[in-house]
Amino acid sequence: MSASAPPRAARRGPFGRRLAGSSINLMYAPALILFAVFIVVPVISGIGLATTNWDGYSPERDFIGAENFARLFADPNFGTALVNTFVYGIGSTILQQLIGLLLAVLLDQRLRGRNVARAIIYLPALVSPVVMGTMYYLVFRYHQGALNDVTAAFGAEPVAWLADAGFAVAVIVLINSLQFVGISMIIYLSGLQGIPAEIKEAASLDGATGWRQFRTITIPQLMPAFSASVVLNLIGGLKLYDIIQVLTGGGPGYATNSVSTLIGRTYFGNQSAGYAAAQGLVLFLIIAACTVLLNLWFDRTRSRLEN
Repeated sequence: MSASAPPRAARRGPFGRRLAGSSINLMYAPALILFAVFIVVPVISGIGLATTNWDGYSPERDFIGAENFARLFADPNFGTALVNTFVYGIGSTILQQLIGLLLAVLLDQRLRGRNVARAIIYLPALVSPVVMGTMYYLVFRYHQGALNDVTAAFGAEPVAWLADAGFAVAVIVLINSLQFVGISMIIYLSGLQGIPAEIKEAASLDGATGWRQFRTITIPQLMPAFSASVVLNLIGGLKLYDIIQVLTGGGPGYATNSVSTLIGRTYFGNQSAGYAAAQGLVLFLIIAACTVLLNLWFDRTRSRLEN
């Protein structure tokens, strides 16, 4: 009785290998096309526009080289907007991580109504920032603002929350954080629920409970969630526009502008499209650099923790 040999897999020839490789490349094509259309082409167009003195309306535009970029360093309004941009980005990111992680840990417990609480916390992220800004404007405005009405009931003087630059920047950071903290909460919840129960049980048997377990087990396991949440929140904070525009319009003066709102004022208010393009390119480079550096840092940190 002879045993039949298993059939050998068909060997692909050079044409078959090229065809398989082409099929894989075709799968990347839609993403590459979208990247080229929405990222590469606008950046190249922006670089060309930033080297002109175009006003955004007339057909004439003159090449002026790097004058718009040199002008940035001498513009105090751009300096203020740049500082505010980092305050909005970093401040919002820190608040969202702290509150989002705290809520995620709390709502990861077996609590009654936790699914309802998750939905309520996440709901503001689905609302347009313009709508959220309008709602909070009714809270923080000087005349007939809800917050001043409440404090007046206790005998306090009304505060011009949005007319004072310091207060206004803090209010914008707070509102942006509260609106999008639900996204951080969901990211951290998914990370917490992805930690194997066996790891926690083994740590408990070794005597690691409470804060020690959270520091040595939970935080290292949450590094992918930290990376995603921090990068997404920082990008959103650095390009913040809607809430600022609704609450203060960048005022008083230029005191609460971000680079995004300053670009709008430069283009439409000052009719200086070339200078606005230069501002936009600087913002793009800042966001790109922050994204790359953060991803590199998180990758190295994750590797160090795993080893």
